[in-house]
Amino acid sequence: MSNRLKSEQKSKVFLVDDHPLVREWLSQLIQRETDLMVCGEAEDTQDAVAKIGDTKPDVVIADISLKTTHGLELVKDLQAQFPKLPVLVLSMHDESLYAERVLRAGAMGYITKQESTRKVLQAIRQVLGGQIYVSEKMAARMVHKLVAGRQQEHTSPVERLTDRELEVFQLIGKGQGTRKIAEELHLGIKTVESYRARIKDKLKLEDGTQLLQQAIQWVHSLNDRH
Repeated sequence: MSNRLKSEQKSKVFLVDDHPLVREWLSQLIQRETDLMVCGEAEDTQDAVAKIGDTKPDVVIADISLKTTHGLELVKDLQAQFPKLPVLVLSMHDESLYAERVLRAGAMGYITKQESTRKVLQAIRQVLGGQIYVSEKMAARMVHKLVAGRQQEHTSPVERLTDRELEVFQLIGKGQGTRKIAEELHLGIKTVESYRARIKDKLKLEDGTQLLQQAIQWVHSLNDRH
């Protein structure tokens, strides 16, 4: 069998991550497999969407934290432009906060970077096969939530935030001011101020100082887990 025919039989994987080391690790992992191959990579949404249109991958593996945009926005953009393209989110962030969000945005699966390489490959193949992938723990939690109904309280007040509010909250926790957040998310300053007000309301915070303290504390707690 020719090398070209072998390549044509492999599923093409596109990588989106802003850390070159992660892309290199993933690429080496995937290229060792007989049924998978890496067809391209990018570090941000705009570059990814352009390259994906050219390379026509069978699956995209993307991180939540990208260079200048949020992975949730990438998932939504890909869902809009390539509705049949499955996306697997591979991230360091807590699945309890992001797994449901990425599935609602249109992704087919969520797996953390703490999982074994065997699990990562299993997730890739499961998503390629048209199945949803989340950890057993997360799947059980989602089923429980479905059975319990919407009356069930969120385990964390942060879970009440919308995707965009969560992005703003995270950037506040990284020490970014309103103008910088507006530039990064391509929003107007008044829009960001509106998001800040809604976040304060949902988290029952009295002022901007409390919001900053809570956001910093939350970002630090995320980092401490990893």
